[in-house]
Amino acid sequence: MRYLRLNILFFLIIPLLVFAEDGSQLWLRFPAKNGISADKIISKGSSPTLNIARKELSSHWQGQAVELRTENKDKNLKDGYRIISNSEKIVISAGKEIGLLYGVYHILRLQQTKADLSHLNTVEKPSYDVRVLDHWDNLDGSIERGYAGRSLWKWEDLPGKISPRYEEYARANASIGINSVVLNNVNASPNMLREDYLKKVKVLADIFRPYGIKVYLSVNFASPKVLGGLQNSDPLNKDVQKWWKDKTAEIYKLIPDFGGFLVKANSEGQPGPQDYGRTHADGANMMADALKPYSGIVMWRAFVYSPSKDDRAKQAYLEFVPLDGKFRDNVIIQIKNGPVDFQPREAFNPLFGALRKTSEMVEFQITQEYLGFSNHLVFLAPLFKETLDSDTYSDGQGSTIAKITDGTLRPAKITAISAVANIGEDTNWTGHHFAQANWYAFGRLAWNHQLSSEQIADEWIKMTFTDDQNFLNPVKEIMLSSRETAVDYMMPLGLHHIFAGGHHYGPEPWGDYKGGRPDWSPVYYHQADAQGLGFNRTKTGSNAVSQYFPPLNERYGNISTCPENLILWFHHVPWDYTMKDGKTLWDELCYTYDSGVKKVREYQKIWDRMEPYLDKERFSDVQSKLRIQSKDAVWWKDACLLYFQTFSKKPIPYDIERPVHKLEDLKKIKLDMGHHN
Repeated sequence: MRYLRLNILFFLIIPLLVFAEDGSQLWLRFPAKNGISADKIISKGSSPTLNIARKELSSHWQGQAVELRTENKDKNLKDGYRIISNSEKIVISAGKEIGLLYGVYHILRLQQTKADLSHLNTVEKPSYDVRVLDHWDNLDGSIERGYAGRSLWKWEDLPGKISPRYEEYARANASIGINSVVLNNVNASPNMLREDYLKKVKVLADIFRPYGIKVYLSVNFASPKVLGGLQNSDPLNKDVQKWWKDKTAEIYKLIPDFGGFLVKANSEGQPGPQDYGRTHADGANMMADALKPYSGIVMWRAFVYSPSKDDRAKQAYLEFVPLDGKFRDNVIIQIKNGPVDFQPREAFNPLFGALRKTSEMVEFQITQEYLGFSNHLVFLAPLFKETLDSDTYSDGQGSTIAKITDGTLRPAKITAISAVANIGEDTNWTGHHFAQANWYAFGRLAWNHQLSSEQIADEWIKMTFTDDQNFLNPVKEIMLSSRETAVDYMMPLGLHHIFAGGHHYGPEPWGDYKGGRPDWSPVYYHQADAQGLGFNRTKTGSNAVSQYFPPLNERYGNISTCPENLILWFHHVPWDYTMKDGKTLWDELCYTYDSGVKKVREYQKIWDRMEPYLDKERFSDVQSKLRIQSKDAVWWKDACLLYFQTFSKKPIPYDIERPVHKLEDLKKIKLDMGHHN
């Protein structure tokens, strides 16, 4: 009898387990397995990619017949596709089979967002050739700047044991057009290139290939010395060159479509060509020559800065501009969106457009290293768009970063865009249900950088939650305003890098690490004193403004024309300086921090009203994260205003909520969570 009762209990629990909403499906919530019958899917031939396309249709497509066909006339669309519908069927044509799979995901997205499918006439061509997720995953399973659990890659289990999540991951990427993956941390272990690890990498490459995804590896510049036992890793040493050629041949024998290498060199203590008196071009070209016979590429990071007296924001420009034109054509310089380090808001990196004879690509950060980890709801499409739409004026007005990097302005052999992934082994993949939207947004913008943040948010909400307008509109408003809100409660008006050292989670504007590098200290960036606040990057300061093309150098360099959301980035502004709305700088700072706190509290109220429209699991998960975000916003506001008040000596305006902390108590808070990248 007891056995029977347990059995009944077990069967009662099963539906709860099946229907409990854990976020693992991401945005891929197509109708359950009741798609069209096989005879309504018209296609010739068979291949792993085509078979996936057919399976997606037979499992989830609920419209008319679909014909899939590869056509030579569509080769100019690269990975793109053409979709035409009539009363009888929808025809998806493409130059490559992967284009057909992307086309299938396109119509499934339209079906899911309840778009009109009756008169489709669409041509899609990706903005970038290489659309890459950079994983900062380590061989021990940890992830640098990872906030969603440990690494998806179970190196200790590979090549024998294969997690089903590898294919789920590939499918999610293919559904938004991501076609490249760097598997390991840019602070790379030389062991990644050992034969036993390459055999593990091959297993992942084989799983990803039908989904159109190429594998890349981050490599350690010292590998020839460490792994090969050579005397050095000097790029002009013939033995070193031979080592890289042999290693590259070994990789391509295992993985014929291997993408190439990502390299962080001579930055933050990583080895590089400068260790031997050589240049970045010498190092990159050596690897490019090894990859050239296989059409592989080198993505060489421009994130370099040394403990020099120069303003950190200037250093990438100073190192790379003199090398323009000296790189092979299969080298792309990978440039962070801003010149410091993935801040909530930065001026765009002045290197964009400055390299006239060298391919450039953007590096974004999806993982929220500086934006509240996986605790804060911050939708990043507006940040990505802000960078891509920035006009550098490098070739006159309209020289946006998007046009410089996508081959429109500077014809390039290959174009690319990248972002640091926010994916871990958490059931919901990203640690916060809304952080999934940032993975989605990057993929969609890498495919088509002309999409608007609003369009992307609209799609993602409908696909992930519901298309009920009572949910859609208020939640979209939260998402679209959330990045600006985070800037307001963390670092408004161009403030930057005033985070707690090492982990970058909370505020530490008082941080002045004695004996450490000045440019790792918050006080280096905000320069608060009795006169005012902000980093003087004008002609009378570090003159970083000179790295921008006219008229930006003048606009940024003049306090009255500098955009106020960057005023403290470029100027040391007096506390009594009158802002455009008539407030003093001090009052503007106070009201902006307060506004950030109020907005997060408003998000809490809006979210609480959303309870009837979604499952209780995701509702309560997001609700609890918003509580943390609200407390953190107050922490930021109090820490920054109380600290800066010790310099301004001015009262916090009396219509603003009083600080709930004491400065001395805030200074005692210590968290220990990792290090730089």
